[in-house]
Amino acid sequence: MIERQPPKRQIALFSSLRFNDFRLLWFGLLISNLGSWMQLTATGYFIAKLAGNPHTSSLYLGFQGLGRAIPVLLLSPLAGLVADVLPRRRILFWTNSIMSLLALILAVFTSLGWMNIVGLILINSANAAAMSFDSPARQSWVPLMVPREYIGNAIGLNSVAFNAPAVVGPAVAGILIATIGIAGSFYVNAIATLAVVVALLFMQPAPPSSKRNEEPVLQSIAYGLRFLYHHKILGWIITVFIVTALLVRPYSTLLPAFIVNTLHVNAKGLGIAIAATGVGGFAGALLTAYLGTRERRGTVWAISALIMAAGVTSLGFVWNLYISLPVLFIIGTATLTFLGASNTLIQTLSPDDVRGRAISVYTMVALGLVPGGALIVGSIASIIGLHIAFLLAGGFTALFILWTWLTRPILRTV
Repeated sequence: MIERQPPKRQIALFSSLRFNDFRLLWFGLLISNLGSWMQLTATGYFIAKLAGNPHTSSLYLGFQGLGRAIPVLLLSPLAGLVADVLPRRRILFWTNSIMSLLALILAVFTSLGWMNIVGLILINSANAAAMSFDSPARQSWVPLMVPREYIGNAIGLNSVAFNAPAVVGPAVAGILIATIGIAGSFYVNAIATLAVVVALLFMQPAPPSSKRNEEPVLQSIAYGLRFLYHHKILGWIITVFIVTALLVRPYSTLLPAFIVNTLHVNAKGLGIAIAATGVGGFAGALLTAYLGTRERRGTVWAISALIMAAGVTSLGFVWNLYISLPVLFIIGTATLTFLGASNTLIQTLSPDDVRGRAISVYTMVALGLVPGGALIVGSIASIIGLHIAFLLAGGFTALFILWTWLTRPILRTV
């Protein structure tokens, strides 16, 4: 009976932080992501101001999305294999060092007045390339840091580390833009990203989980893709994930154009709007951490996906910043719950020797297709406007999710 006491404590939101390596990485990510959210806000505002009008800014943000999508789409399959066969701590050390250097270059060039749309796209593309290797290595490391029954909780806490800074990062960026200029946020991110590098220095080495390193590279990559394609549950999880990535999740990339050029709000208002999404994301991350150790993850996954799509649809009827805030909060909550549920299902239903490659597909969709989707929705918005684009994209996605849930009963068994 005494042996059954610890599992009771898994329900606590911060249970995974009792494990030293996970705790170090978590605090490093918390600091690093604060800078990332500041840079994200400053970059979006920079592009919106450079464009000068709603239609052009939507298109420019879409091109930035394409610049981020291409390296992720090309490199993620290889990155998944690398995560399975190389020590993960070494991978994360180099990816975070590179991202910090890129942020510094962005800050210096902006300070000197040398930065333009092309430069922003190129630096963001390089950053996305680093992220494509960072994400599968980091996320597939979780099962080695915590016991398997804690995986759902740890994934949720990883989301907390990403979204807690989203609550204050955009607001701080708005203040910095108004006081010391856009470059200030970029300098802070260059320093903050090093927090993960420092955390890694105090962690134990992380060996690869796979022993299949004797296979040819292309054959190893194909093995991971076949695993997902033929899996009766994960195949549909990924399919819905792709549709949402192309049609509804690009709302976050296009938000600066929507807030600045469509609702006619300044940098401070943009910071508030992104913070509202961040507060919702923080709530969704906490919800993921809480529900991660419970049953019926498939139901959580489907409901959160539907709410996310419905929320983006409702943006088509929003013409005021203050009305948009509760809508963005709901979308943020649903989005992070959906991402957490998808991630948890992939992690728990994938065997150890293929987990890195499975997560690389998740990364490829999350980081690669979302920016590509921003180009699609942004291009449509440049013709018919963001309101109608959100209405059509969200409505179609909601119908597809509902159809998948009703016609694939196996999804209701997990």
